[in-house]
Amino acid sequence: MATVVAMPKLGFDMAEGLLVRWVKRAGEPVEKGEVLAEIETDKATVEVEATAAGVLRNQLVAEKISVPVGAPIAVIGTAEEPIDLPALLGEAVAPDSPVVPAAAPVAPGAPAVHLPATAPATGEAGPVKASPLARRLAAEHGVTLAGLRGSGPGGRITKRDVEAAAAGAPGPAIVPGHSATASIQAERIALTKLRGAIGRRMQASKQQAPHFYLTSDLDAGPLMDLRAELNALLPEAEKLSVNDFLIKAAALALGEVPALNASLEGDSILRHGEIHIGVAVATENGLLTVVARQADRRPLTELAEDVRRIVARARDGRVRPDDIEGATFTISNLGMFEIEHFAAIINPPEAAILAVGAVRQVPIVRDGAIVPGRRMKATLSADHRVTDGAEGARFMQALRQRVEHPLQLVL
Repeated sequence: MATVVAMPKLGFDMAEGLLVRWVKRAGEPVEKGEVLAEIETDKATVEVEATAAGVLRNQLVAEKISVPVGAPIAVIGTAEEPIDLPALLGEAVAPDSPVVPAAAPVAPGAPAVHLPATAPATGEAGPVKASPLARRLAAEHGVTLAGLRGSGPGGRITKRDVEAAAAGAPGPAIVPGHSATASIQAERIALTKLRGAIGRRMQASKQQAPHFYLTSDLDAGPLMDLRAELNALLPEAEKLSVNDFLIKAAALALGEVPALNASLEGDSILRHGEIHIGVAVATENGLLTVVARQADRRPLTELAEDVRRIVARARDGRVRPDDIEGATFTISNLGMFEIEHFAAIINPPEAAILAVGAVRQVPIVRDGAIVPGRRMKATLSADHRVTDGAEGARFMQALRQRVEHPLQLVL
């Protein structure tokens, strides 16, 4: 039976998505979960996966077309079955709609029919591993991807690789005795969809949500010691980051104080049944939040591996819908940039966000003596419409208890 693939809804405020590129062509066989197309939303470029196995019988939308959420974009069926598109879709297909023609029935054992639904963006022959943003830039600058060496995971070509190829020659030499900034010129940069969406969401959050802030100075020594012990036993690719411990600690604290694992929905407060921690990640296009699901229930090493995979996909421009949707609480960690303390803006519709600074070596007083210590500041930003200072303080106490006694995070 034929299956309709629809434009997914990625975010409570998403209205449409731009179909950037078809990965599969009409007539090609597909497996369930295999990537069909790449779409661009206000958040990211996302891979749309096949919801069923079979043959991609119809591409209902051409590339570079914006499609409303929920609108059909493709049909998957068996090679032989007849497909009545108007009956399947429940409405007539407009004669001027950008529909790619259906593939002819494929005889058993015969090769798939490859219709010219898409063409490589840069004319290269054979598959080239490149992020969607890199493909777009390559087309704009006339760069052939086939000859580039990618610096991304698995040799994938990134935005930086294309920009370097487009620049060609090295930058201007610095003349001794002259300022290195003398050749810098003013530049006007158009807002990306992601940057524009971030701006709108953060502006709305600050205008509509009455933020309040609570900061704790945490003893990070026990956590750093435990991390060092565990990492000494783990392969390089599986070593744990400070953020992995914080995700687990925050998730367990939310289990103790569920008032912060919530969202405001009209005149009611929705307390979520599961704890999904959003993790802010810097990408080529801007800040993106990926999601560590059921972070309170999963072993620390499994959670860390999952986050590593999702972050790699996000930075490579090939996230999946589940990677970026459904967070119930977010952590933003700028410690790797040596930021000591900051307050983050709540990511709606969530009720709170935790901002974490760097682990610092500082003198502390212990048993009346000044000794070396390692401290870390964490600031909770919370929505006063959903929670209050007392509940926020209980969350910060629960977080402190787990950060300063980190064995709880691995048991």
